[in-house]
Amino acid sequence: MSATPVWVQLVYLACAVCFILALKGLSGPRTARTGNLVGAGAAVVACVVPFLYLDLRHVPLILGAVLIGSVGGVVGARRVQMTQMPQMVALFNGVGGGAAALVALLELHEILAVPGGGDLVEWFVLLATAFTVFVGSVSFAGSVVTFAKLQELMTSAPVVFPGLALAFGVSLVAGVGLATQLTISPLLWVGIVLALVGLVFGTLLVLPVGGADVPIVISLLNAFTGLTVAAGGYVLDNVVLLVAGTLVGASGTFLTLLMARAMGRSVANILFGALKGGSTLGSGVASDRPVRSAGPEDVAIMLAYAERVIIVPGYGLAVAQAQHTLRELVDVLAGRGVEIDYAIHPVAGRMPGHMNVLLAEAQVPYEQLKEMDEINGDFKDADVVLVVGANDVVNPAAKTTPGAPIYGMPILNADEARQVVFMKRSMRPGFAGIENELLFEDNTTLLFGDAKDSMSKLLNAVKAL
Repeated sequence: MSATPVWVQLVYLACAVCFILALKGLSGPRTARTGNLVGAGAAVVACVVPFLYLDLRHVPLILGAVLIGSVGGVVGARRVQMTQMPQMVALFNGVGGGAAALVALLELHEILAVPGGGDLVEWFVLLATAFTVFVGSVSFAGSVVTFAKLQELMTSAPVVFPGLALAFGVSLVAGVGLATQLTISPLLWVGIVLALVGLVFGTLLVLPVGGADVPIVISLLNAFTGLTVAAGGYVLDNVVLLVAGTLVGASGTFLTLLMARAMGRSVANILFGALKGGSTLGSGVASDRPVRSAGPEDVAIMLAYAERVIIVPGYGLAVAQAQHTLRELVDVLAGRGVEIDYAIHPVAGRMPGHMNVLLAEAQVPYEQLKEMDEINGDFKDADVVLVVGANDVVNPAAKTTPGAPIYGMPILNADEARQVVFMKRSMRPGFAGIENELLFEDNTTLLFGDAKDSMSKLLNAVKAL
């Protein structure tokens, strides 16, 4: 392997620093756009540099692939709906893991193409290659399954069948054994079989996960992809890949742990709970119990004459694309002297930050968005809590029902408010598939209908007061 020119190493080092600065910028709403641009710019520079110092073969094919990928990425990013953002993240993440595995296989082919090449490579490089092939394949297959679950191309319920645990264990042992074999005696066919075993293992890893736990698995697979990119950077002697992959792996790991904590669950329970007879999804059957409902005019009076209102947004708000109408309603109420805040649960929607981005799209002031720990003590002083398209994040079963799939998950204390208004399409349960007892309390009122249509009627009713 030829030595990398000093100027290239310096450029890659600068790109790595930019990735770190980008990650820092993404930690706050005011700097997120700049951080995103810095990271994207560094990635473009890192991709251009090899054309300037390497004697590349098949340049037209490389440029063609770059063009196809760029067009696909731009079109996909522009057309994707906010409600489909988790699916897009899963798909892009899977592509990254699959690409890392393919690059590692190609590098293995290049090594073995040289007579005695396998003997000239350090064992740790071969181990990193095996790791990249296996874990990259796991990330690709698992991400495809999570995409299919969220896109409703397959059931979102846990998929468990007799012998699943045995198949899972056998595929894991086979993966470790093949990786060991590839490290000791490198052969291309061993790498290919290892990739296939990784695809099986990744599929079996995600199939038993269901319901609200799927986004957490996406974050975990994202960490896997980062680690494969970092290992691939070591194999290719590329510092920018090593740093970028390490950043993604570390941030994905922390995010997974934080999301699991927000759900009140362990990562092991999320991944393997269904294998022990548990489930991350309830029955999903709509309740026929009587509830108290009202029309937009009645709810408008409750809101307009309240002193303190807290809004709890959820996935239903994103589906209905009602965030702009909600923002207008809040402005009208604020003009009447009503104090209003948005209560954001860590896993509201389908991924962390989902509600923040959705409301930012409607230009909701960031100061009005309150995290769960910050606002939970204020619910007892709220006159009205308006729940728009959320369910599980305010379900008291998380505190009162030990057998519930969401038991132990920290929730927003909406049940402590004087009045609760739920905007719902029907009595079907939330993503966890279980009934919400808060719907049947004496201080709860339901406003049925599509969130956008109901919000428009509610806005007009408030204006008419």
